[in-house]
Amino acid sequence: MELKAKYEQRIEQAEAELRQVKNKILRISTLRVLLFAAGIIGTIYFYQAGTPIICLTIAVTFVPFLALVKYHNRLFFRKDWLETCIRVNSDELSALADNYEPFEDGKEFTNPAHRYSFDLDLFGRHSLFQALNRTCTSFGKEKLAEWLQNHLEIKEEIIQRQEATKELAAYSDFRETFRITGLLYKGATSDREEIKEWTEAPAYFSKKWWSRPLLGIVPGVNIVLAMLGVAGVIPMTWFGLAFGLFVIGSFGLIKPVSNLQRVYDKKLRILSIYAELISLIENREMNAPLLRHLKAEFGMDGKSTTHILKELSRELDKLDLRNNQLLYVLLEGSMFWQLRQVMRIEQWRHKYGKYLLHWLDVLGDIDALCSLATFAGNHPAYTYPTIAGKPFVFLAKDMGHPLMPARQCVTNDADIPSRPFFVIITGANMAGKSTYLRTIGVNYVLACTGCPVCCSSLEIYPAKLVTSLRTSDSLTDNESYFFAELKRLKQIIDRLNKGEELFIILDEILKGTNSMDKQKGSFALVRQLMELKTNGIIATHDLLLGKLIEYFPKEIRNYCFEADITNDELTFSYKLREGIAQNMNACFLMKKMGLIIND
Repeated sequence: MELKAKYEQRIEQAEAELRQVKNKILRISTLRVLLFAAGIIGTIYFYQAGTPIICLTIAVTFVPFLALVKYHNRLFFRKDWLETCIRVNSDELSALADNYEPFEDGKEFTNPAHRYSFDLDLFGRHSLFQALNRTCTSFGKEKLAEWLQNHLEIKEEIIQRQEATKELAAYSDFRETFRITGLLYKGATSDREEIKEWTEAPAYFSKKWWSRPLLGIVPGVNIVLAMLGVAGVIPMTWFGLAFGLFVIGSFGLIKPVSNLQRVYDKKLRILSIYAELISLIENREMNAPLLRHLKAEFGMDGKSTTHILKELSRELDKLDLRNNQLLYVLLEGSMFWQLRQVMRIEQWRHKYGKYLLHWLDVLGDIDALCSLATFAGNHPAYTYPTIAGKPFVFLAKDMGHPLMPARQCVTNDADIPSRPFFVIITGANMAGKSTYLRTIGVNYVLACTGCPVCCSSLEIYPAKLVTSLRTSDSLTDNESYFFAELKRLKQIIDRLNKGEELFIILDEILKGTNSMDKQKGSFALVRQLMELKTNGIIATHDLLLGKLIEYFPKEIRNYCFEADITNDELTFSYKLREGIAQNMNACFLMKKMGLIIND
């Protein structure tokens, strides 16, 4: 089925069920009101009829009323689930139409100093992150940003990521349920720090010298006194007196336990959000090696992570019994219940707390992989790149920018066959040089992240990507535009001198200086890059830079983007051609705009 039709079908199915659920909610609401009113009226009416009749009235009105309350809550949850389902699939329809506004853009990850992410517009509005991002947890969002900022450089790791992405791309129902669940139980960006702070906090009661002895003394004294009283050795009042003293003594624990209970309840709410998602993963069969490895990270001691988190939930439910006054007296007098439960929770935290952040990080991995898989599923025409084991190769066929609408996207090839090797791109303003560089960079990042790419075929060697496309001056650092570019170029040279394998993309070297100085510096820089045996692509307006092929006939290849002037009209094909550009358009455009009259 066509992707668009599939998403539309899911929306139609969800809307149809939502209408049914809303009708049920309305009917149940009416029935609840009627039962409640009948219960009140019946109790008043049969007040003089005796206890049995009153109990029967309550049984046939209030008991069904309470059952309907529970059912009503389930219906409201289903309503929320279906509304979120409609939203999720509607968002995917927007994505198919090249509208990624419904998704978070990751602008908080923007870093002008990063070695390539700022130049390639990986974060922010209309960014690659926004196109990829389907994460439903803060852990997944951070993981996806980390992957884009630190692409993989090992062949085997990229292939494993590809296999995981391919498998999850086939699990559309799982990905939909996973995202809906995550959006319903939406966590907060502060969850990591809150969980970390809680797991590292010292135990309140477990470290106190009197805690454990007291838990043995209270029930022990009660049992002994009760047995002696029953045997007639001592009066039973002694047991009652001890029981009462224990209840009074427990009052001193009420305030600290209440404070701890509020903290525990908050942490449980946070963990419950992620427990639902972890449960989906644990119950899903996965075959790709990376997915099997991640799934195996959940749980310990033969227990699933879901089971372990439910243990904490049960212990907190037991602690909640102290809120019932009758149960408080019985439980505190007999065994110091609240102290016992707090210590059991502290023991749980001591045993499992150190694993919580790791489990949440693994959850983030799966969440981020689901984003890659959704991107892959939404682009069936894209291809997974071949990863070369030896340096260097970048061989692309029919390569386009993944964020450019298909109807506007002009595809081109790219060929960097060996090391050292540089492609020099010349061309007029607006002819497509910068877009071509970003197209290469974005597809390179996608390839090294484990995603399919916007090419009919692509073979790459995963060297470390470094770009210099968009340098800017800094008033706060008292740094000029030209000096900022020099710093970026020095970082590249320093990396190469350290032995790092780089793939370099440069746009207009030494933009901030005069033409003669620029040509001399550009020639010298490219010569040094050749001596350091690296690879890359350089775009320039300086046609003389194309002369470098005379010095490096086997290591440099010239390509260009031409501007064609026909019948006094400027046109661009945006197709890459071999050779050095022949046409420039600055003076033509200035004349057309009336800025100059004569050449």
